[in-house]
Amino acid sequence: MNTDTCGQRLSASEAEALWCAWTTNRDSSARDRLVLSYAPMVTYLASKKVRELPAHCELDDLASCGLVALIEAVERFDPEKGATFEQYAWTRVSGAIMDELRRQDWASRSVRHFARQIDSARDDFFVKNGRSPSESELADVLCVSADEIRRQLGELERADVCSLNAPTRAGEDSEMLEIGDTVENRELGSEPEQATLASERAAIVRDAIASLSERERMVLKLVHVDELQGAEIGARLGVSESRVSQILAGARQKLRTRVAAYDVDEPIAA
Repeated sequence: MNTDTCGQRLSASEAEALWCAWTTNRDSSARDRLVLSYAPMVTYLASKKVRELPAHCELDDLASCGLVALIEAVERFDPEKGATFEQYAWTRVSGAIMDELRRQDWASRSVRHFARQIDSARDDFFVKNGRSPSESELADVLCVSADEIRRQLGELERADVCSLNAPTRAGEDSEMLEIGDTVENRELGSEPEQATLASERAAIVRDAIASLSERERMVLKLVHVDELQGAEIGARLGVSESRVSQILAGARQKLRTRVAAYDVDEPIAA
């Protein structure tokens, strides 16, 4: 894992010698060689977490924060504590990657833990029975109610944020596009009836937002305008990340209910 730019593996003593050359003589070439030698380790650790990445998080994001942690490890390493540089750097990089994953994940740790339990239960049921479990069967296996499973899965869906800049394909033979490029852009000015309905819907949404509590409006603003993560919002409001998720879910449900009520009463376009 710890190979230098020439492809030669660094021993613990060689890594420490490079570190000493940097800390004692401020030899920048020694520091650079040390960082470059362990850069593949950063890529390896980041790649191991690919399956845990939120939809809006890129592998490069994890690799970048891991590389920063590696550079910080060079500055903070202390051989007197008994660990080799590789052991110390591995710990620092792994921790930084996990912190970045949590920072970018809207779902709370308890929700993610329950999701892993659901996946494991589904896999075990399929192995034993040759088919996927129904919702009630899954609830029996996990010793919870079906309502609890639906609630937890709903929390996961709300946490699955997708960037409009994420790559996608419009068809099997089409070129790669960004998701935002596939969103239909209607020229409402050429359709007076549609423009009127859109204006009415916008007024309904504004009224619905105005009816929310101050805290609900604040959370919506921090999410959709300031683009903050759940942990950052929780720190601002003095509540837990899971509480932020609950407030956001409640606000969205209220808005959804108001808009749905308007859609039911909306006249059908000819």
